[in-house]
Amino acid sequence: MRRSSMSHTPENDEMRSEYDFSKGTRGKHHKAYQEGTNLVVLEADVARVFKTSESVNRALRLLLELASDEVKKNLTSG
Repeated sequence: MRRSSMSHTPENDEMRSEYDFSKGTRGKHHKAYQEGTNLVVLEADVARVFKTSESVNRALRLLLELASDEVKKNLTSG
C-alpha cells in the first residue's frame, strides 16, 4: 500500500501558516451531514455539459416529468 503525501509524520505536525481557521465555526454542517448526503459523481463528459448542481437538477426534473407522462400514457392505454 502506498503512503499518501498527506500522511501524518512528526515533521508535518504543525498547521501551515496560510491556513487560518480562527473565524471558523466548529460543527457548522454537522446536523445536515447526519441527516444524509446525496453526493453524485458525474463522469467527465457529463460534467462538461452540466457545470452546476442547478443545471443537473433542472435536467433531471425534466426527465422525471417526461418519464411520468410516459408512465401515465402506458397505464391508461393498457
